[in-house]
Amino acid sequence: MTVTTTRRFTLLTLLALPAPLLAQAQATEDSWSLGAGAAVIDSPYAGEGTRVRPFPLVSYDGERVFLRGISGGVHLYESSGFAVDAIVAARLYGFDIDDLGRRALIANGLDPSQLRDRDDGIDAGLRFTYGSRWGAISLEAASDISNTSDGHEISLDYRYTWTHAQTALTANVGANYLSSKLAGYYFGILDEEVARGVAPYRPGSAVMPHVGLSLTQALGTSKWRVIASAEYQFLPDELADSPLLEPDRDGFGRLVLGLTRSF
Repeated sequence: MTVTTTRRFTLLTLLALPAPLLAQAQATEDSWSLGAGAAVIDSPYAGEGTRVRPFPLVSYDGERVFLRGISGGVHLYESSGFAVDAIVAARLYGFDIDDLGRRALIANGLDPSQLRDRDDGIDAGLRFTYGSRWGAISLEAASDISNTSDGHEISLDYRYTWTHAQTALTANVGANYLSSKLAGYYFGILDEEVARGVAPYRPGSAVMPHVGLSLTQALGTSKWRVIASAEYQFLPDELADSPLLEPDRDGFGRLVLGLTRSF
């Protein structure tokens, strides 16, 4: 399996770190948290192999405004464990065709010269969160506002955190609904590619379940924290059958490690 480092984040980076982990990394009276990390992703795309990506970790949580990695927004309402946020986030699903394996694409029946890159996008929407002693559940609905895919996504996630001394361990499970336009843009064959002679593939809408585990560990009494996150995304048949992907892939995993400091 090859190892590549690319110039852009992609679908596989999945926002680099989950918002809950970024929030935990700065869960002090201080507002800012800065650091650096790296993601190791087992790419499902044809011929890409394992991807390694370093990235900055930036988090800020004010009374109304927040920033967590590549997403940010405004706290609209909060009371008795229930919160509503308006959010804007970069959808870094894009990839360059040149980063995929030419032989692997040809083996899937695709001519790389007839394919085009997929661009990143920008989403905006709302997030509803309710938390109590049994954990937290969030529902998020966002749509593309950059005219990239013109699609939308609805995400449901449940997480529970165990804390002991300076350690926090969070388990999460959920699913993402991708509209037909969103799934078609990043997993399907585009109309302009079909016009060039590529066999059409339109997956339609799809649901991607996921499971994850996140850890934050304070280093003594300092403001430094080590953070780690592991997540696995399950690919439904309509996405796994995409000719852009490796054959017989039912999902892909990601491991993230980082170090942050609160200010």
